[in-house]
Amino acid sequence: MVRWYHEKTLVPSESSMLAPSPPRVLERGRTQQKLRTRKALIAAARELITQGASPTVEDAAAASSISRTTAYRYFRNQAELLAAAHPEIHMRSFLPTDAPSDPVARLDAVVRAITRLVVETEPQQRTMLRLSLEPTSTREPLLLRQGRAIGWIEEALAPLQGRLSKTQLRRLVLAVRAAVGIEAFVWLTDVARLSPDEATRNMRWSARALFRSALAETSRKPATTRPARRAKK
Repeated sequence: MVRWYHEKTLVPSESSMLAPSPPRVLERGRTQQKLRTRKALIAAARELITQGASPTVEDAAAASSISRTTAYRYFRNQAELLAAAHPEIHMRSFLPTDAPSDPVARLDAVVRAITRLVVETEPQQRTMLRLSLEPTSTREPLLLRQGRAIGWIEEALAPLQGRLSKTQLRRLVLAVRAAVGIEAFVWLTDVARLSPDEATRNMRWSARALFRSALAETSRKPATTRPARRAKK
């Protein structure tokens, strides 16, 4: 309902100004608020992980000024919170949009992305590694135990299907994963005393060496055995 003011100016009536917001608007607002709350809890957890802590749901709630009751609506336990806070949680592929068809170039692109992520999120990665080595009573496995990087490497090496057997390809994927993850980075920097740059170069070199070795195996011809000579009488 509207009323005329002066000549051609429409002014809302008091009843229309007090009308409630449409249900869709209210629902959209609630959804956005839920997203903000979830993001705030995840951001708080990541900050605590960066500081070397193993945050619980209560810790993240306190750091983000959110009540514990509300926080538990989003994360039932610490495992769920830490999984959501992991840097790789939303990464489905490490290949560029214009991914090459050459398996060497594909593998190099993925390995570079993985090692760059390890360096950029080293504190979080170290904390997640430590937590993954600890026994847990929850059923939800931590992200480092779920093999996400294996999927990225398998995608990079997909052009080798048919060129390598399933066993050979699986062995190569696992070998590359072992050479380029946070586990290798920790050993190279803490035990071998390499700098982060040296460690990443070493991991990339290892991935290429493993790739070449796997292909070399397929090009080797099996040794032929000569029939035994008959003994002279």
